[in-house]
Amino acid sequence: MSHDISPLPPVRAEDLLPLLGSRICHDLISPLGAISNGLELLQMSGMAPGPEIELIGQSVASANARVKFYRLAFGAGSSQRIGAREVAALLEEISLGSRLKLVWQGEGDVIRSELKLGFLALQCLETALPWGGEAALSHEARRWTVTGSAARMKIDTDLWALIDDDREVPLDIALTAAHVHFGLLVLEARRQNRCLVHEVAMAEPPPAAAPGRDGTQARAPGATPAGDSRIIIRF
Repeated sequence: MSHDISPLPPVRAEDLLPLLGSRICHDLISPLGAISNGLELLQMSGMAPGPEIELIGQSVASANARVKFYRLAFGAGSSQRIGAREVAALLEEISLGSRLKLVWQGEGDVIRSELKLGFLALQCLETALPWGGEAALSHEARRWTVTGSAARMKIDTDLWALIDDDREVPLDIALTAAHVHFGLLVLEARRQNRCLVHEVAMAEPPPAAAPGRDGTQARAPGATPAGDSRIIIRF
């Protein structure tokens, strides 16, 4: 008896990576939930609250928020719609205890695949703002803007050069695990037929006055501290 075995459709790496991300995040949620439930049981049993329990609780909450964020950024995208309140609450949770404040400025529900691009772009801004600042995510009529602002920025020109719509991303590009979101952002934008545009505006230092009698550099009359630098990604 012969069996007609049809060949499997070709599987591309770019299709497997999001599924792998979803699987890992899904498997991590359960043990994190168990730890959170265990803390609640300890508190209900009469255990006195202390700094140790508080630290564990904060760490679990932070890990839960990060896993949810990574599931949307690295997991499989879809046409599923996600509520604006859910997005805003998630970014607020991630910002707790962090030097970088993530802000949601959009209105209405968003498509999951588009939010995936937005979250990848936010991670690129996190790389550029290691000393803290603010990163805002907004959208209007399916056009997205991700804006980062801070007094100090760290711009790796080789990484940011990837985010040019007319640039080819070589398969052997030297990306580290800490910067993989740059490559994923470009590949996902192309998959969605989106045009990536970015711009950097570095703040200029205020004019300095002539050195004082003691040799120190005084601020010029009427001068104010330099404004924040900004980096913007649009798609």
